[in-house]
Amino acid sequence: MSTLLDIKSSVLRQVQVCPSFRRRTEQDPGSASADPQEPATGAWKPGDGVEFFAHMRLMLKKGEGRQGLPCFEVPLRSGSPAPPEPVDPSRGLRALAPEEVEMLYEEALYTVLYRAGTMGPDQVDDEEALLSYLQQVFGMSPEEHTEAIERVRKAKAPTYALKVSVMRAKNLLAKDPNGFSDPYCMLGILPASDAAREPRAQKEQRFGFRKGSKRGGPLPAKCIQVTEVKSSTLNPVWKEHFLFEIEDVSMDQLHLDIWDHDDDVSLVEACRKLNEVIGLKGMGRYFKQIVKSARANGTAGPTEDHTDDFLGCLNIPVREVPVAGVDRWFKLEPRSSASRVQGDCHLVLKLITTQPKSSSWRGELSTPAATILCLHGAQSNLSLLQLAVLHWQVSSRHHQTRTLDYSYLLGLLEDMQAHWEEAPSLPQEQEESLADSLSAFSEFGLQLLRQLRDYFPATNSTAVYRLELLLKCLGKLQLFQPSFEICPFETELNMDIAAALKRGNREWYDRILNAKSPREQPGPQRLPGLVVLADAIYDDLQSCYSVYASLFHSILSVDIFTLTFRQLERLVAEEAWVLTEELSPKMTLEVASGLFELYLTLADLQRFWDSIPGRDSRSLALAGIHAPFLPAVKLWLQVLRDQAKWRLQGAVDMDTLEPVDTSSRHSSSAATASLCLSHIQELWVRLAWPDPAQAQGLGTQLGQDMCEATLFYTELLRKKVDTQPGAAGEAVSEALCVVLNNVELVRKAAGQALKGLAWPEGATGPEGVLPRPLLSCTQALDDDLQREAHTVTAHLTSKMVGDIRKYVQHISLSPDSIQNDEAVAPLMKYLDEKLALLNASLVKGNLSRVLEALWELLLQAILQALGANHDVSADFYSRFHFTLEALVSFFHAEGQGLPLESLRDGSYKRLKEELRLHKCSTRECIEQFYLDKLKQRTLGQNRFGRLSVRCHYEAAEQRLAVEVLHAADLLPLDANGLSDPFVIVELGPPHLFPLVRSQRTQVKTRTLHPVYDELFYFSVPAEACRRRGACVLFTVMDHDWLSTNDFAGEAALGLGGVSGVARPQVGGGARAGQPVTLHLCRPRAQVRSALRMLEGRTSKEAQEFVKKLKELEKCMEADP
Repeated sequence: MSTLLDIKSSVLRQVQVCPSFRRRTEQDPGSASADPQEPATGAWKPGDGVEFFAHMRLMLKKGEGRQGLPCFEVPLRSGSPAPPEPVDPSRGLRALAPEEVEMLYEEALYTVLYRAGTMGPDQVDDEEALLSYLQQVFGMSPEEHTEAIERVRKAKAPTYALKVSVMRAKNLLAKDPNGFSDPYCMLGILPASDAAREPRAQKEQRFGFRKGSKRGGPLPAKCIQVTEVKSSTLNPVWKEHFLFEIEDVSMDQLHLDIWDHDDDVSLVEACRKLNEVIGLKGMGRYFKQIVKSARANGTAGPTEDHTDDFLGCLNIPVREVPVAGVDRWFKLEPRSSASRVQGDCHLVLKLITTQPKSSSWRGELSTPAATILCLHGAQSNLSLLQLAVLHWQVSSRHHQTRTLDYSYLLGLLEDMQAHWEEAPSLPQEQEESLADSLSAFSEFGLQLLRQLRDYFPATNSTAVYRLELLLKCLGKLQLFQPSFEICPFETELNMDIAAALKRGNREWYDRILNAKSPREQPGPQRLPGLVVLADAIYDDLQSCYSVYASLFHSILSVDIFTLTFRQLERLVAEEAWVLTEELSPKMTLEVASGLFELYLTLADLQRFWDSIPGRDSRSLALAGIHAPFLPAVKLWLQVLRDQAKWRLQGAVDMDTLEPVDTSSRHSSSAATASLCLSHIQELWVRLAWPDPAQAQGLGTQLGQDMCEATLFYTELLRKKVDTQPGAAGEAVSEALCVVLNNVELVRKAAGQALKGLAWPEGATGPEGVLPRPLLSCTQALDDDLQREAHTVTAHLTSKMVGDIRKYVQHISLSPDSIQNDEAVAPLMKYLDEKLALLNASLVKGNLSRVLEALWELLLQAILQALGANHDVSADFYSRFHFTLEALVSFFHAEGQGLPLESLRDGSYKRLKEELRLHKCSTRECIEQFYLDKLKQRTLGQNRFGRLSVRCHYEAAEQRLAVEVLHAADLLPLDANGLSDPFVIVELGPPHLFPLVRSQRTQVKTRTLHPVYDELFYFSVPAEACRRRGACVLFTVMDHDWLSTNDFAGEAALGLGGVSGVARPQVGGGARAGQPVTLHLCRPRAQVRSALRMLEGRTSKEAQEFVKKLKELEKCMEADP
């Protein structure tokens, strides 16, 4: 009983009875075979189910980031330099001056003296040999050579940097229940102070970013970078690039961790906050808190351990990186001997050395330079405005040959604007020169904006910040336009910017189109490239909306998003219309797959526009684009049905019918089936077919396909478990428990997936509500899976039938001298052991189902034991009564097991009644027999007809008057479709009316609605009529002349409520009471149970009563 105390009660959802989906599929032509129907093969091979669903997961992954509008601030990876802007390479080669030769020589010496990295086998690693070579090449004397080396050694040491490209990983360890992981990399530089300690302080335990560290010394958080999370894969592809500053080339190490991401928090957003963390300990605490908050919604306590799963790490000393770089696979290492990792990581490493150069100059003048310029302005009588204009002219022109910081240029414009407002007058020559300068800068800026995506990528925070400053500079130019007598701009600057953006959009579009989907190729070859183009357009528009739009609108009042969306949407729509028209006559499975994927992206573009307030996709060129894609979508969904069956078949073939892990009780195939159903439902949501009538047809067919696939899976499971040999003497089969859990998991997953197929708004029914065809399909599938679960449950519990009967027989054969609890103890111990195994193997819903089946088995076994024993002592029945109550308490388990209402229903009531009757005397059993007949009167229906009677008691004559009026709708028991009915009227029980004989009406021939109007008198005392069970029994018979009369029905009327029995009538012998209509019926089970009790009695009274009823039952054998 202790087992059930740990079981929580569960309530299974009740569904309405509807036609079985399995029966409908079995009745279809060509499906009469008992074996599961194999899916048809198409363009994909049967074994490609895994590949097909992997591709479908990629399509779903693509759509995850397209739900609603993107945020206006997307995660930007900082730390990477912005793409270089174009400069004017007008300077040609010329002969070097002696001073320049000297500078070049020192530059070469500097490179040798401060070299870093490992030399290759074909390179010179001897520093003296390199220096001697330079001396010989440049023709320097030993003295000049020595002096140059001394000057170089006194110069500032260079800055080292490590370029790391994380390309991909393979064969990683699966950490998630679906057999995959969600890997990402966290990498950074381990400083020399920590790297030096590691070999001797912790030989076994390696460094890890997510572990708390007790090492001393600060670790700047800017040394940490992370890649994106790649969902559901063991072979992720990142292709992300990072740059790390190196402080000590000889001791620093590159450390890389790979983790399985299990949190909902945005990893990149979390790592952006690392800029506020200094030190390894602070960083460890930060990561731990982030993971706890994501795991527990901010309620995780300080002692909880919720971290991502470790997949492997790398430790690469910087000094071991070759000078020419390295591009190879690195085998992942564990953190300790207890860690289990596998797989490899592909890295590209390059160690570079940067000297202090003038390229870091932002344009500011040094203090001496600013002083000299100020003196020059004073001596030349230049105003502050003229100085500011000159400074701007020189800096802006220099910027076009060597990039300066836009914040510096913006400061120059603001300074010039301030002086302009104070003294807005310049000589005409200077004003024209300034106008030329502003025009040149604006043309340079427009050139950059035409290549916006190249020079200012949205994924680079440095570039986006630089774009913001450039737009502010262009915005400042417009402030000077009204002040010029000679306007530097031919048109409004906003119009020029819009034109530049449009031209840039078209150039970007044509570049991708020509590279991915050239128009000279045939349609089937162009289709994959057009899918890539549509995806690129969507991603570009997301970046435009979330990054560029706010900058252009707030600074220049230019609606770059609407401009870009309208242009790119029109271009891709034109390509799509032309391509679908070309491919429609050539529809194949490969073409259908490509068109399906293309339509998903085009539909995403429409929804993107619709999600913006005030926008309507009906005005787009893509409006109505779904129509030509309909044939491809239908064909692709057919392929999806077949591939789902192949995927499930492969999953069952590989299934060992063992739990996936200790925390799960289903096997691998159930997880695969649930995932497939979930992906199909997610795909339908993403498809969101806009035409309501077509959506209803597609959704209904997809729902039926899901139902077929689900039933196909359960049939495969049944066949697999039937072929597995069971262990000898095994009462609880682990394989059957796993199958039962699988069926329950797939039943819930299928129900959830089918609910997700609700029609969109505008279909035949309210939004989100399943229409009748799909609802019927869902209910039928649930019924079939419930029956399948009950079948597996019956198979599971059937192995325990023999043991249960043996222990029940032990109770029945136990002598009266043994206490009841001792007699029941073996059965209770057996149940406790078996239920402990079931509790460990079954989910709660299935455990309740098995408990209900076991409860019914126990009740039937006790009923059989009672039926096999007659003329036993009262202690025998008392013992089974004790057993029954003990089992109720055991299975209820103080409210943690089955509910009492369920336990005390059905067979329990029958068993309880039989135990009660076994304790009764013969006459009490007979009275119970008639009481049961009175109870069944109200339960009858019109199947056997009706009988109208009237009854009253005449106290003066001490007699009971019974009047049989008429009958209606009797059963036709003769070959002519009619009957010859008559009614037998008798009083019961017999021991209350021993001297009263039964009476009968006349026979009414050839009718089902006889009219009798006959009155019968029974001389009986009123006291007898008031006794328990006293009644008038009306038996309608069909008279046969040549054979035994046939039973047509019976009805009973209690005498306690008859007029004149309870209290004397007013008016003496006058008739009283209204006619009573009785529904005819046949004896029910509870009536026959009392009869069975009497059959076991040996008394003369019991035997005579049974003999009389047996004769009546013979007449019932011909009754339909």
